[in-house]
Amino acid sequence: MRPGITSLLAILASVFLPTIATAQDPSGYGPGREKLIGAWHLVSIESPGPDGKLNHFTDIKGQLIYTRDGHMSVQLMYPPSQSNLSNDYVLNGYEASFGTYEVDEGTHIVTHHVEASVTRGLVGKDLARAFHFSNGNLIIKSVRPNEHWAVTWKPD
Repeated sequence: MRPGITSLLAILASVFLPTIATAQDPSGYGPGREKLIGAWHLVSIESPGPDGKLNHFTDIKGQLIYTRDGHMSVQLMYPPSQSNLSNDYVLNGYEASFGTYEVDEGTHIVTHHVEASVTRGLVGKDLARAFHFSNGNLIIKSVRPNEHWAVTWKPD
């Protein structure tokens, strides 16, 4: 083969073969994973209060990012009235973590592998989250039976 044709074939293979392999790999690159990829803006958080009633918060700012190469990051900033809020995920009204992620297409679960977090107790943890899409929005919930929150994200 001529050198020019060999180079052209190498370039075409590098462009198209990953796409073909991705489309055929159900373990991590299915339609659910593809829909997750990108930047998401927080719409609302639903969480039970101390009285057990469901609270709906829309005054929290947040961004969630999933990259094609398997990285994720999330940041939430609570309003000034909740700036002293701290729990397993939030420190002084701010939540932030990043790491990698995996998607189980069969169960619609995305697992965040936390590499760093503003709350050090999350570092090294694997956080499984159920996800689904509704009206173009991404809904994420904990799969832990003792956590009853849901977060709604819209695409950026």
